[in-house]
Amino acid sequence: MTSTLDQNYGSISKNPPEDRNVFIDGVTRVDFVLVWEETQGSQKEEESGPVSSTHSVWRERFLSKLQTSGLLQEQRKVLQAKKRICFVLLSAPWSVLCYYAEEISLRVPLQVVDLSSTNWSEQLLQQLSIPNPLSQDVPNPPPDYYTCQFRNNKLQRFLGSDNKNTFFKTTQRHQVLYEILARTPYGSVKNGEVGIDRLLNEKVFSAAYPLHEGGFRLPSSLASIQSLGLRQILYNYWAQWSCWRRYQPLDHIREYFGEKITLYFAWLGFYTGWLLPASVVGTVVFLFGFWIMATDTPAKEVCDSGNKFIMCPVCNICSFWNYSSICVTYKAGLLFDNGGTVFLSVFMSLWAVTFLEYWKRTCSSLSHHWDCSDFEDIEQRPRPEFTTMAPMTIRNPITGEEEPYFPENTRMNRTLTSCMIIIIMMAVVLMFLIAIILYRSILSIVVYKSKVNFFNVSAGRIASISGSVLNLLVILLLSRIYTSLAHFLTRWEMHRSQTQYEDMFILKVFIFQFVNFYSSPIYIAFFKGRFIGYPGHYSTMLGVRNEDCGAGGCLTELAQELLIIMVGKQLINNVQEFMLPKLKAWWQRRKMSPCLKEVTEEGGQEAHEEEVVCPWESDYQLLVCEGLFSEYLEMVIQFGFITIFVAACPLAPLFALVNNWVEIRLDAQKFVTEYRRPVAERAQDIGIWFSILQFITHVAVLSNAFLIAFTSSFLPRLYYRYTKDNSLSGFINFTLATSPHNYTQQQHTPCRYHGLRDENGHLLPEFFHLLTIQLTFVIVFEHVVFFIGRLIDVLVPDMPEEVEMKIKREYYMAKKALAENQSLVNTSIIFSDKLRQRGATPVSLHSDPTPPPQT
Repeated sequence: MTSTLDQNYGSISKNPPEDRNVFIDGVTRVDFVLVWEETQGSQKEEESGPVSSTHSVWRERFLSKLQTSGLLQEQRKVLQAKKRICFVLLSAPWSVLCYYAEEISLRVPLQVVDLSSTNWSEQLLQQLSIPNPLSQDVPNPPPDYYTCQFRNNKLQRFLGSDNKNTFFKTTQRHQVLYEILARTPYGSVKNGEVGIDRLLNEKVFSAAYPLHEGGFRLPSSLASIQSLGLRQILYNYWAQWSCWRRYQPLDHIREYFGEKITLYFAWLGFYTGWLLPASVVGTVVFLFGFWIMATDTPAKEVCDSGNKFIMCPVCNICSFWNYSSICVTYKAGLLFDNGGTVFLSVFMSLWAVTFLEYWKRTCSSLSHHWDCSDFEDIEQRPRPEFTTMAPMTIRNPITGEEEPYFPENTRMNRTLTSCMIIIIMMAVVLMFLIAIILYRSILSIVVYKSKVNFFNVSAGRIASISGSVLNLLVILLLSRIYTSLAHFLTRWEMHRSQTQYEDMFILKVFIFQFVNFYSSPIYIAFFKGRFIGYPGHYSTMLGVRNEDCGAGGCLTELAQELLIIMVGKQLINNVQEFMLPKLKAWWQRRKMSPCLKEVTEEGGQEAHEEEVVCPWESDYQLLVCEGLFSEYLEMVIQFGFITIFVAACPLAPLFALVNNWVEIRLDAQKFVTEYRRPVAERAQDIGIWFSILQFITHVAVLSNAFLIAFTSSFLPRLYYRYTKDNSLSGFINFTLATSPHNYTQQQHTPCRYHGLRDENGHLLPEFFHLLTIQLTFVIVFEHVVFFIGRLIDVLVPDMPEEVEMKIKREYYMAKKALAENQSLVNTSIIFSDKLRQRGATPVSLHSDPTPPPQT
């Protein structure tokens, strides 16, 4: 195989802009930057105090170890009015890169694959010869390769090995540098004094980061669009608001940020695309409700009833009221409670199952396309905090090295204690829920007693809306408190690896957030109005009468609660994501200025003009990347809202779609323009988040079944239609019971209330008939949906056939490339849609040196 390339493997820009990420010699590349700050009085002597002295010793020892490991260093110092900022520029020479590339199993190219990656919508539109409004021509697309793990003794068999400057990608150089920084000791290894992470925690260094590749804005004079840097391409073809309707350039994102971050954006884009049909169906169902409003027979009965239905008081001090007074509210409730919601519930349940199945296919294709399909973190180093706090050491059976150890019994006891604390926090959430319930009940009484006529009529609605807003504020407050508590508990449990730590932290936060966000909607959907009793025998809680559903029914209140919590949370999060990073960046820049002069490690001083800022200085002014946890959590909570309670709010998918269009651009702008460049991480999938999405999907099926059966009026109407009157005439009278005689004698007026009871307060046979139908519906609904979901799981393979073939092909090429006594030859596979007759001459795999075409 030849080792020349039309395009350099490590850089996708054909005519890259001038590289300023270099040492003072203008040649040596800067792969990583370490930063610490000192006060001006400590320029020529050690800072006073034992902590500062220890930090200086650790820092010098760490830098010395880095130099011993073969890294090149160059120091730059920036003087300011009250402090000086010290930058250590690090670069890995070729020998170091090769050694650690083999050590951490980096993948390098064997052969170019001329396969253009297209998604299903692009392929469909191409087959139909329809112009694709979503596509865009992004310059400098990264080429695809057959790859295998790097071996130094097989160097000549890899593509581009003759160019040492571009053979390794920039992200791969970052990974090598971070690997060295993470495993370099600066003190006693037994005490866990190892790695840059602990030095950052100990404030020995204030920052450690790889550099962005130039600025993100377009130059004033652009010779050719092919000369754009990768960061400029991402900003102009991805992060701009004008790109909201375009495909995301995932290959470019992966080239710059690595697979883990790119998989998040791939999942978010895939999820947003699938929200489009869900939004269309939900909107149609919602509009169908307007037609129901105009033609519904029970609604006409309510509006034309006049004084026919005198309703019992809704509170102990309230007066009787006419059922016809809720005409508008009753009709508005039909927007959310109609036959279309049953179809929407079934559709969304199957949508969620199908969405996850096709995401598995997409994820397998992407992970292979990005060489992560067989990714395994074989050697997970202990976390810095674990190495620091572990009370003993044990010999690792794999590596044979002594490493910190924490007793399993002690960890189990701490985990059980954490579980008890989680239960207590969930009890706190339920206490706040009870407090809000009491707040609504008491406020409705207070508002009703006011002498303002408008407030008297709208007392229940005012209490309900204000209670929902208060609940949203409580949810956001408890979320912040518990996230901090979860961080503390997970650290206290002493998990060895970073993966174990992240999984346990995510699980804790999700369990709490599930209860925190969904407890109020679950109460309204399944408990509110179920235990109120009947006139003369009302149930109470803490001396206050249990609250009943509003005039439009519980489903209308549930829709109101969902809109306030879901949309309100989205608005608050988007404002925070838009404003907070800009404020933090402004404050960071303010702390960095004024910059007086720059000092090189040789002692010379350079004039430092404000408009010419070194890349390491400008990147230091950016914000630390906060990771993907909060981004995933926000989307997972949203996924729960649009699936678990979609029967109550058909517009939820539409609001989620609009939010996600905004979310993608906000996140893209943060990563490209406002965050320091994170170290690229490999990932095979979205991790434990997929299991959480599967759990939510199963909960959604059960939730929608119970919503339709017990909260919606669909089954009572269906029962009445087939047993009483097909036109639903008299349905309102059927659903209203008459107050018992003893209550009528006390109040001197008979009144009606919702229920299937006789004049003595006893349940009617129709109640038990309907209950049987409701339970049967739940069982049939969930069995049918789960069966269809399982059928989809069986019929839709987790990995496309062409991906399986490509994996086998790549394995074959890697085996030949790494063979000890065999040279690799250029090979290709010719794919054809035509069948070859038995006995026909087969096509030689070695006759055509061209790369295989796309299947």
